[in-house]
Amino acid sequence: MTGRILAIDYGRRRVGLAISDPTGTIATGLETLLVKSIPDAVKQIAALHEEWEYELVIVGLPLKTSGEPGPMAEEVQTFVEQLETACGVPVRTIDERFSSAEATRILHQTGKHIKGNKGDVDRLAAELILRQYLDSVPGAMDGHDS
Repeated sequence: MTGRILAIDYGRRRVGLAISDPTGTIATGLETLLVKSIPDAVKQIAALHEEWEYELVIVGLPLKTSGEPGPMAEEVQTFVEQLETACGVPVRTIDERFSSAEATRILHQTGKHIKGNKGDVDRLAAELILRQYLDSVPGAMDGHDS
Protein backbone atom coordinates (compact mmCIF):
# COMPACT_ATOMS: atom_id res chain seq x y z
CA MET A 1 0.00 0.00 0.00
CA THR A 2 1.28 3.47 -0.82
CA GLY A 3 0.03 6.81 0.30
CA ARG A 4 1.00 10.01 2.01
CA ILE A 5 1.83 10.16 5.69
CA LEU A 6 1.20 13.33 7.69
CA ALA A 7 3.48 14.00 10.66
CA ILE A 8 2.56 16.35 13.48
CA ASP A 9 4.59 18.13 16.13
CA TYR A 10 1.72 19.06 18.46
CA GLY A 11 1.80 22.12 20.67
CA ARG A 12 -0.83 24.13 22.50
CA ARG A 13 -0.27 27.21 20.31
CA ARG A 14 1.53 25.91 17.24
CA VAL A 15 1.29 22.62 15.37
CA GLY A 16 4.12 21.76 13.01
CA LEU A 17 3.24 19.65 9.98
CA ALA A 18 5.18 17.57 7.47
CA ILE A 19 3.98 15.30 4.68
CA SER A 20 5.56 12.41 2.83
CA ASP A 21 5.42 11.83 -0.87
CA PRO A 22 3.06 9.00 -1.96
CA THR A 23 5.91 6.46 -1.90
CA GLY A 24 6.85 7.30 1.69
CA THR A 25 10.43 8.27 0.93
CA ILE A 26 10.56 12.08 1.07
CA ALA A 27 9.52 14.21 4.07
CA THR A 28 8.53 17.82 3.33
CA GLY A 29 7.58 20.46 5.88
CA LEU A 30 4.21 22.15 5.52
CA GLU A 31 2.91 25.23 7.27
CA THR A 32 2.82 25.57 11.01
CA LEU A 33 -0.74 25.97 12.22
CA LEU A 34 -1.67 28.48 14.88
CA VAL A 35 -4.25 26.84 17.14
CA LYS A 36 -6.38 27.81 20.13
CA SER A 37 -7.36 24.38 21.46
CA ILE A 38 -7.33 20.67 20.69
CA PRO A 39 -10.67 20.90 18.80
CA ASP A 40 -9.30 23.82 16.76
CA ALA A 41 -6.14 21.85 15.87
CA VAL A 42 -8.21 18.79 14.94
CA LYS A 43 -10.52 20.87 12.75
CA GLN A 44 -7.63 22.52 10.88
CA ILE A 45 -5.79 19.23 10.32
CA ALA A 46 -8.93 17.38 9.24
CA ALA A 47 -9.54 20.15 6.69
CA LEU A 48 -6.15 19.36 5.13
CA HIS A 49 -7.14 15.75 4.44
CA GLU A 50 -8.88 16.57 1.17
CA GLU A 51 -5.90 18.56 -0.13
CA TRP A 52 -3.13 16.14 0.90
CA GLU A 53 -5.03 12.81 0.92
CA TYR A 54 -2.89 11.40 3.72
CA GLU A 55 -3.59 7.80 4.71
CA LEU A 56 -1.75 7.72 8.02
CA VAL A 57 -0.91 10.34 10.65
CA ILE A 58 2.14 10.17 12.91
CA VAL A 59 2.09 12.38 16.01
CA GLY A 60 5.16 13.03 18.11
CA LEU A 61 4.62 11.80 21.67
CA PRO A 62 6.54 13.88 24.22
CA LEU A 63 8.48 11.48 26.42
CA LYS A 64 10.97 12.25 29.16
CA THR A 65 14.60 11.23 28.67
CA SER A 66 13.78 8.18 30.83
CA GLY A 67 11.23 7.07 28.22
CA GLU A 68 8.28 7.76 30.51
CA PRO A 69 5.41 9.93 29.23
CA GLY A 70 6.12 13.63 29.65
CA PRO A 71 3.69 16.19 31.05
CA MET A 72 2.12 16.80 27.63
CA ALA A 73 1.68 13.10 26.79
CA GLU A 74 -1.89 12.88 28.14
CA GLU A 75 -2.93 15.96 26.16
CA VAL A 76 -1.33 14.52 23.01
CA GLN A 77 -3.23 11.24 23.53
CA THR A 78 -6.51 13.20 23.74
CA PHE A 79 -5.54 15.04 20.55
CA VAL A 80 -4.70 11.73 18.81
CA GLU A 81 -8.07 10.19 19.72
CA GLN A 82 -10.03 13.22 18.48
CA LEU A 83 -7.94 13.47 15.31
CA GLU A 84 -8.44 9.81 14.41
CA THR A 85 -12.20 10.22 14.76
CA ALA A 86 -12.26 13.44 12.71
CA CYS A 87 -9.96 12.27 9.90
CA GLY A 88 -11.03 8.66 9.58
CA VAL A 89 -7.44 7.47 9.10
CA PRO A 90 -5.13 5.68 11.51
CA VAL A 91 -3.22 8.00 13.87
CA ARG A 92 -0.11 6.64 15.56
CA THR A 93 2.34 8.14 18.01
CA ILE A 94 6.12 8.00 17.91
CA ASP A 95 8.72 9.01 20.47
CA GLU A 96 9.61 12.62 19.74
CA ARG A 97 12.31 13.08 22.36
CA PHE A 98 14.73 15.75 21.25
CA SER A 99 12.94 16.56 17.94
CA SER A 100 12.48 20.24 18.83
CA ALA A 101 16.01 20.50 20.24
CA GLU A 102 17.40 18.88 17.09
CA ALA A 103 15.33 21.19 14.89
CA THR A 104 16.66 24.21 16.80
CA ARG A 105 20.23 22.94 16.44
CA ILE A 106 19.82 22.44 12.69
CA LEU A 107 18.32 25.89 12.22
CA HIS A 108 21.15 27.47 14.21
CA GLN A 109 23.69 25.62 12.06
CA THR A 110 22.08 27.02 8.92
CA GLY A 111 22.24 30.54 10.35
CA LYS A 112 18.50 30.97 10.95
CA HIS A 113 17.39 32.99 13.94
CA ILE A 114 14.84 31.20 16.10
CA LYS A 115 13.45 34.25 17.89
CA GLY A 116 10.21 35.20 16.17
CA ASN A 117 10.39 32.12 13.93
CA LYS A 118 9.23 29.35 16.27
CA GLY A 119 7.02 28.03 13.46
CA ASP A 120 10.19 27.04 11.61
CA VAL A 121 11.24 24.92 14.60
CA ASP A 122 7.81 23.23 14.75
CA ARG A 123 7.77 22.53 11.01
CA LEU A 124 11.30 21.09 11.06
CA ALA A 125 10.47 19.04 14.18
CA ALA A 126 7.51 17.53 12.27
CA GLU A 127 9.87 16.72 9.37
CA LEU A 128 12.27 15.02 11.78
CA ILE A 129 9.40 13.02 13.34
CA LEU A 130 8.30 11.90 9.87
CA ARG A 131 11.86 11.03 8.80
CA GLN A 132 12.31 9.01 12.01
CA TYR A 133 9.11 7.09 11.28
CA LEU A 134 9.97 6.48 7.63
CA ASP A 135 13.46 5.29 8.56
CA SER A 136 12.26 2.99 11.35
CA VAL A 137 9.44 1.18 9.60
CA PRO A 138 10.34 -0.98 6.59
CA GLY A 139 7.61 -0.41 3.99
CA ALA A 140 6.21 2.33 6.22
CA MET A 141 2.73 2.12 4.73
CA ASP A 142 2.45 -1.69 4.72
CA GLY A 143 -0.37 -2.40 7.16
CA HIS A 144 0.07 0.91 8.99
CA ASP A 145 2.20 -0.73 11.69
CA SER A 146 4.15 1.32 14.16
